[in-house]
Amino acid sequence: MSVLISAFCFQNHSTLPTSTRSDYRPYEIIQQPHHAPEEYKPNQGEMDLGTTYKRDFNSYKIQPVAIVRPLERQQVKKGKLDTVPTYKDDYRAWDIQKSELYKPEQSYYPPTVKFGNSTTFQDNYVPWEIQPRQSFKPSSVVQRPTVPFNGDTSHRLDYAPYQLESRLVRPKEVYRPTNQPFEDLTTHRCDFQGLVGATAKICRPAHSRVTQNAQFEGSTEFRDSFQPWEIPPPKVKKVQEYVPPAGSMQLHSTSHLDYVPYQAERVIPIRPISHRRNHHFPFQGKSTTKEDFPAWESCRQGLIKKQQQIPNPSGKFDGLSTFRSHYVPYELIPTESCKPVNVPLQSSCPFDDVTMYSTEYAPKKQEICPASYPSPPGYIFENTNSQGHKFFRKITPAVKAF
Repeated sequence: MSVLISAFCFQNHSTLPTSTRSDYRPYEIIQQPHHAPEEYKPNQGEMDLGTTYKRDFNSYKIQPVAIVRPLERQQVKKGKLDTVPTYKDDYRAWDIQKSELYKPEQSYYPPTVKFGNSTTFQDNYVPWEIQPRQSFKPSSVVQRPTVPFNGDTSHRLDYAPYQLESRLVRPKEVYRPTNQPFEDLTTHRCDFQGLVGATAKICRPAHSRVTQNAQFEGSTEFRDSFQPWEIPPPKVKKVQEYVPPAGSMQLHSTSHLDYVPYQAERVIPIRPISHRRNHHFPFQGKSTTKEDFPAWESCRQGLIKKQQQIPNPSGKFDGLSTFRSHYVPYELIPTESCKPVNVPLQSSCPFDDVTMYSTEYAPKKQEICPASYPSPPGYIFENTNSQGHKFFRKITPAVKAF
């Protein structure tokens, strides 16, 4: 029901005229004239590059500054040097008398009794008797009122009951569908005619399928080696047959029963009616600003190049540099070597080759490994294992009893 009402409202609004449809008039677009810039013509003559600094500057000849530092004079005095300083020569010891002490005499006398000294607090303290304060705390005894309780409130005193009027019940209106068919034509479909153009070319390359003469073998190592197992079919569960319920279903809802349809009315626009006249002559796009402020002709300024003051060199280039022209070669003087001469020392005394190792060395007797003997001395043969190894036991000397 709500879908039918919205379609009816859309149909009424789409067919009614609007301010845009009534006031819109298409105009012919006139192309604006293009201003062609004039050809640039450079000024004749040379540019004066002289500045105020070059005109007013006067060069002066600079002379070296004379040294104002005085010459060093060496004063040489003949005679014995007096080493007595001025402090020792002028100092004279004064006869200072000892000043008398202005310290007051001691008036403290130690007490004769133990802990006999009283403090300043004990001397100045006067004990006072403690008096209890008066308590202002209310008593905890409950006081029962003598006057009876008044339960009247402002709401009970000021409340005035009024009789309610009966509520107006509106009767339900019967829905009446519209007789006009629904028109789905929009402004865009009416005014848009589309643009005519060439069909876009497909830039996708042509698909060339590669075919082979040999037959494709679809067998793999997994398929050759795999032995499929026999899988029993799954058990199908039997579905019970559907039995529809008896009777008819009631499709009435609270919204269907209580819904009251209302017929939508067109909203009256508050915008005032346009009193614009329709003229058939073309639109003039000139304004006061365009007539009073015409565009100025602007020319692009050329590059300002400074004239070359240093003339270009003429003739063949001489590759002589300042370093080569000022360089004075000097003869190299080899440095005297202070390294001692590599000559063996020769002495008439015989060489003493006695060392502490040779004097203190005591040779030890090398023991022979018992495995080198077929029957080692000091050992007794016990047995031979499966791999052919022989086992011997060491002979222990017998200990004699006392």
